Amino acid sequence: MGVNVSDFQNPWLAGAGNTDHAPAQAAAPVRESWRPTTPQSGVPAPDSVDRLPQRIVDRTAAVWWLGVHGGAGETTLSRLFAGSQPAGHSWPIPPDSSTSQVVLVARTNASGLAAAQRAATEWASGTVPHIAVLGLVFVADAPGKLPKPLRDLRQVVSGGVPAVWHFPWVEAWRLGEPVSAGSSPSEVQKLVAEISGLIQFPNA
Repeated sequence: MGVNVSDFQNPWLAGAGNTDHAPAQAAAPVRESWRPTTPQSGVPAPDSVDRLPQRIVDRTAAVWWLGVHGGAGETTLSRLFAGSQPAGHSWPIPPDSSTSQVVLVARTNASGLAAAQRAATEWASGTVPHIAVLGLVFVADAPGKLPKPLRDLRQVVSGGVPAVWHFPWVEAWRLGEPVSAGSSPSEVQKLVAEISGLIQFPNA
């Protein structure tokens, strides 16, 4: 069955701005004051079949990358940030009353954006305990400019998270080059710097 982007509506979107940035600005976070930073009252939880699994984690991480679908890129991002961990496509619930800092990760195809919307809605509904969502990384699913229907859908999804970043297509990594921040494109290095500035590291 095909995906009609007009079917995707964000019930708690409030005036989303245009998040289609030029490549040189691709890693800049979008953190307008209207964006939600905590779960929102009145947001209905998705049906159980549309929710991500939850798992108790037995290790700590400065930030968890939560790929909202298979192949989103959470493992790649974990290699760029020391002290971070891939969440294994599950909400990383700490074993105590602490909080897991999470960044959602999704590809920019229609199914990836739909999965990101479901995850953002699940977090906003307050059904995920001890999770602080810092934002959402949109990982390019192909080289070149995103088609307008997908840009429009991405804009809608962007309205439900505290911040968004756009991760470019890296052809060298597709061809097997090692993933590292030092040899990555400038857009990736900007993304690393921006997200690193948001992470709250626990006291030593």
